[in-house]
Amino acid sequence: MDEQLSALLINCTLKPSPEPSSTDALGGQLLDALTAHRVAVSSIRAVDHDLRPGVQTDMGDGDEWPSLREQVLAADILVFATPTWLGQHSSVAQRVLERLDAELSETDDRGRPILFDKVALAVVVGNEDGAHHIAAILFQSLNDVGFTVPAQGSVYWNGEAMQTTDYRDLPETPEKVAQSLSTAASNAVHLARMLKQEGYSAA
Repeated sequence: MDEQLSALLINCTLKPSPEPSSTDALGGQLLDALTAHRVAVSSIRAVDHDLRPGVQTDMGDGDEWPSLREQVLAADILVFATPTWLGQHSSVAQRVLERLDAELSETDDRGRPILFDKVALAVVVGNEDGAHHIAAILFQSLNDVGFTVPAQGSVYWNGEAMQTTDYRDLPETPEKVAQSLSTAASNAVHLARMLKQEGYSAA
């Protein structure tokens, strides 16, 4: 039987726990879809942690990124979730991307970037346009540091512009979102299992 995969959701909402978060709601649905494929899941809300600015693995002086980094390195699948503000990903999401930049100089015992053989998915939610733009930024950044992106690996919901409806308040999951959740989860698991069985070769 295949070894169980694991997935970590990094929720980059601006809202600290336990405030309700639409980013958490949509990200949680993707974790549920991964669970259906026998993936062990966990999540963190980045804003709840003291992530110091910088591009090193440990910025010292109470920096909490090192403990979060351990969870990233332990997971086979990273679910990177962000709200949309002013058409952009959140400042919290940018901070996490900047901290992941340190992995460009980290290698495994085969001399490969340490994040090779790991898969990344994107979740974007908001009451304005920008989801495709944000997914493009996330995927390029995550791919740069070593993650592999599966086919149709983003899930997003855009509410009506300049309105107040939040994703978490919808009476049911929109059909297209449900389809995207299923596809992203299935493709991510397929890719992660392949990479776990036979990862990328050293350059």
